[in-house]
Amino acid sequence: MGRIATLKTEELSPEQKRIHDEIAGARDGAVRGPFAVWLRLPKIAEAANRLGNSIRLDGKLDRRLFELAILIVARHWSAQYEWFVHEKDARKAGLPCEVIDAVRNRRLPNFTREDEKLTYDVVNELHDSRTLSKRTYERALAFLGTDPLIELVTTVGFYTTAAMMINVFDAPVPDGSQPLP
Repeated sequence: MGRIATLKTEELSPEQKRIHDEIAGARDGAVRGPFAVWLRLPKIAEAANRLGNSIRLDGKLDRRLFELAILIVARHWSAQYEWFVHEKDARKAGLPCEVIDAVRNRRLPNFTREDEKLTYDVVNELHDSRTLSKRTYERALAFLGTDPLIELVTTVGFYTTAAMMINVFDAPVPDGSQPLP
């Protein structure tokens, strides 16, 4: 149970219902986590849905790296719901179990792929310094390219916002678990 009640379908205004259906359509028929909170403010819910879908569904960033970035954000914020949703997506995208478990337990993963190490470094440097050093920026630009780097930074920002919503409003994990220690 979160800090605020999830709106019931019959309580939704026509605008909320339209946005609810859009969100649910791209998310396995459900509106949970931060979207259940944002739905109270339809314009924010709609904008968040558009941004989230543009990076999640239409992005150029390799799916494995996208999910790794989200897991690092979820772990940084201890956002239980975010981790719950994206751990299975990370596994499906081919992120090694050893990397997932290391991130979950706040250990440095033993990377076998340079793109995963780079993603880890970029996301953690953003968390630690709120920018990228010239060295990290140039490394990321050379390895990823401009558009995927923009997407990576946008992903960190979007999922940081989602993690804040999840934590402030205590968005429940559907099965009631606490996947992060």
